[in-house]
Amino acid sequence: MQKNMLTKKEIKTILHILSKTYPDARTELNYNSPFELLIAVILSAQCTDKRVNKITAVLFEKYNKAEDFLELSQGQLEEIIRSCGFYRNKSKNILETCRILCDQYQGEIPQNREDLMKLPGVGRKTANVVLSNVFGKDTIAVDTHVFRVSNRLGLAHAKDVWTTEKQLMKNIPQNLWSQAHHWLILHGRRICKARRPGCQKCPLSASCLYYRKDSLA
Repeated sequence: MQKNMLTKKEIKTILHILSKTYPDARTELNYNSPFELLIAVILSAQCTDKRVNKITAVLFEKYNKAEDFLELSQGQLEEIIRSCGFYRNKSKNILETCRILCDQYQGEIPQNREDLMKLPGVGRKTANVVLSNVFGKDTIAVDTHVFRVSNRLGLAHAKDVWTTEKQLMKNIPQNLWSQAHHWLILHGRRICKARRPGCQKCPLSASCLYYRKDSLA
């Protein structure tokens, strides 16, 4: 009978290898303030960090505070962020978020998940990224890479991101949540890719349930 989850010992080994493989792991989005990271993460939905960084290099040069964005019409913002995909919806959400930040938070970013998730365009993943990276909170943001890699490895066994997040919080020590998030993202981008995972060069293959099952197939 094939197992679906790694043992505690195997998880410890996986985390150790990831920490050595990606010792300087951090978000690859460029930002200089909590507000800039919030906007960058909203833009990153269905878009690469590389593309977002090109857009924000221009955007944040002139507009880097919530009140700055309120000088823009939705059409003007759409033109600036057009290349990131879903630009109309993102523009609408960003401008509404900026209005709320100015009206209710003096332009500052709330430091708790509940208030962050009330902002248009901000889901649990986005809130967790902000809480982790700028406020130092222990969170695991489950994006497409974290979901894929953690379920392939056997750190989780779930069909949705919320169940995956709960299992990761249970299986990974809390003080490693934020770092593990970055390790899994980088591993997903560089080795454990969606279509063609590089299992032959993966330092985790000896422990990976996906690799074991594939080898037996």
